[in-house]
Amino acid sequence: MSALFTAAMALREVDSGPDGPAFVGELTEHWTIGTKLHGGVMVALCAKAARTAFGGDTLQPVAVSVNFLSAPDPGPVRLVTAIRKRGRRISVADVELVQGDRTAVHAVVTLGEPEHHLPGHSEPLLSANPVLDLMAPEPPDDVQPIGPGHRLAGLVHLGAGCDIRPLVSTMQPSNDGRPPLMQMWVRPRGVAPDGLFALLCGDLSAPVTFAVDRTGWAPTVQYTAFLRSLPVDGWLRVIASCVEIGQDWFDEDHTVVDSAGRIVVQSRQLALVPPAR
Repeated sequence: MSALFTAAMALREVDSGPDGPAFVGELTEHWTIGTKLHGGVMVALCAKAARTAFGGDTLQPVAVSVNFLSAPDPGPVRLVTAIRKRGRRISVADVELVQGDRTAVHAVVTLGEPEHHLPGHSEPLLSANPVLDLMAPEPPDDVQPIGPGHRLAGLVHLGAGCDIRPLVSTMQPSNDGRPPLMQMWVRPRGVAPDGLFALLCGDLSAPVTFAVDRTGWAPTVQYTAFLRSLPVDGWLRVIASCVEIGQDWFDEDHTVVDSAGRIVVQSRQLALVPPAR
C-alpha cells in the first residue's frame, strides 16, 4: 500500500446509519510511533470522516477535540460518524475510530471555513506568531530528515510518508529550567500539504518531556486542535512548547506555520509524563 498521506486518508463508505455514515480505511506501519498508530494521523482521519459525512471538502475541520481511549495497531479501522448539527456557517459531527470491537478515538469535529477563506479578511487583525523570528521558511542544509541513521529513526516511522526535519538541539534536556521550544520542518512526500496534513502536524513533535530527560512513552489523553487557515505549498514549520511538566501530567502546545508565514494550526494536549528511566 502506498505510503503517501493521501492513501492514509482514503475512506470507503460502508454503511449509512440514522445519525451519519460509517467508513473504513487503513493506516499502515508508515504512520506509527513505535508499534502503535500515530495520534496525529488518527486525528486527521477522524476529521476527514466528518468532512466526508457532510458531502465532501467544501467545509473544513476548523476545530477537532479528541479523547484517545486506546492505542490501535496499524491495519484496518472503521470510522462511525454522527451528525450533530447542520448550520449555515458551523456544522458539528461526532466521530469514533474503531479497531475490532474497541473504540480507540472519540472526536468532536467542528466544520466551517478557515480564516483565509473569508472574503475581505486576508490579513489577521492581530497575530502573535511565535515562529517567524525563530525559524526560516525552509530547513537549513545541516538539519537532517528522520530516516536511516537518525536518532529517532527507530521510533518515528513517518519518514516514508513525510519529510520530517527536527532541529535536534532543541530536543536536548534543559539544565537551566527554561521551558522547551522544540522546532521542526515537515512536508508530505509527493503532494502539497493540505488542512488534514496540517492537523497531523499539530501532534508531530517529540514529547516536551525530553527537556527533563523523560523520553519514554507519553500517551496523550486529550487533544484539541484549531485549523486556522489552509497551508500553501511548501514546508510547514512546527514549534512545540509547554507551560508545566508535572510529576504525572504535562501539557504540550504546537504552533504550525506555512511557508507564507501564516499560522495554519494551533493545538494543545494533555498527556502522561513518562516514568524515570
